Amino acid sequence: MDDITQGELKELLDYNPDTGVFTIKKKYAKNVIVGKVVGTGNGKGYLRISLINRRYLSHRLAWLYVHGEWPDDQIDHINHDRSDNRIENLRCVSNSGNQKNATITKRNRSGVVGVHWNKSSRKWHAQIKNEGVYDYLGLFDSLDDARKARKRAEKKYGYHQNHGKPQ
Repeated sequence: MDDITQGELKELLDYNPDTGVFTIKKKYAKNVIVGKVVGTGNGKGYLRISLINRRYLSHRLAWLYVHGEWPDDQIDHINHDRSDNRIENLRCVSNSGNQKNATITKRNRSGVVGVHWNKSSRKWHAQIKNEGVYDYLGLFDSLDDARKARKRAEKKYGYHQNHGKPQ
């Protein structure tokens, strides 16, 4: 089954780029209500929309609606809110680019991505991943010094300013 085109999408739905909300424009099925907001959660924070017996992720539909073509790669939610599909919050990036704007994980105990306590040296260990390879940044007496080293490396490697912030 082929993907929906921008023209077909615009016939069926309206999209508000300032709010990121899709509404039904044309009745295309029995249970469809014109004017209704569409998009349901997929359990991972993303919204999806069912159109003509196919499910689409809302952020990818937003990209198609505005830019006229399917994104070549991944769509990154700049502010880490997976349900915020305002076009200004979306950018098309490679997997590597998307990883450079990741949220801090729940498992992180230092509060800084790429920094952990090294028991054997009794110091803070800092590292960063670039192009699939870990770059050792050093061992530090203070968490603040390790954080600063990590932030310098993030800037050097082109990480997004939101990288490491909570979701």
